Amino acid sequence: MKILGIEHIGIAVESLDESAPFWREVLGITHRTKETVESEGVVTDIYDTGSGKVELLEALEEHSPVAKFLEKRGPGIHHISLQVDDICGAIVELKAAGVELVKDEPSVGAEGYLVVFVHPSSTGGVLVELTERGEP
Repeated sequence: MKILGIEHIGIAVESLDESAPFWREVLGITHRTKETVESEGVVTDIYDTGSGKVELLEALEEHSPVAKFLEKRGPGIHHISLQVDDICGAIVELKAAGVELVKDEPSVGAEGYLVVFVHPSSTGGVLVELTERGEP
C-alpha cells in the first residue's frame, strides 16, 4: 500500500449553513463542491486549501454515522482521509495485518472517490478513511 498524502480532514458540523461561512468568508478557502452522499447519510461541503481539503459533514438522518458522532462527541474532527494508490490492495494488506475495517469493501464517497474506513480501535482512536481518486 502506498500512501500518497492527506486527502482531506472531515469535520462533523451541526449545520453547514452556520459552519461554512467561517471556511469560505473568514479564511477565504476556495469552495470546491457540495454534494449529498446517500450511502453515508450526509451532505458534504468541500474546500480546497491547495495542499489538501477540508470536508464539512452534515447529517441527513438521525441514524447516520455522522449524526451518531455528533450526538456522542459534538461538532469537531470526524476523520482524516489518506489518499492511496490502490484501495483494494490496501484492504487486503490491512486485513492481513489484523486491522479492523468498518466495512470490508470500498464504497463510493464524495466526488466519486472509492473509500474505506479503518475502525478507530485499530488506529489509537482516530477514524481513518482511505481514499482512491478516480481518473480526472
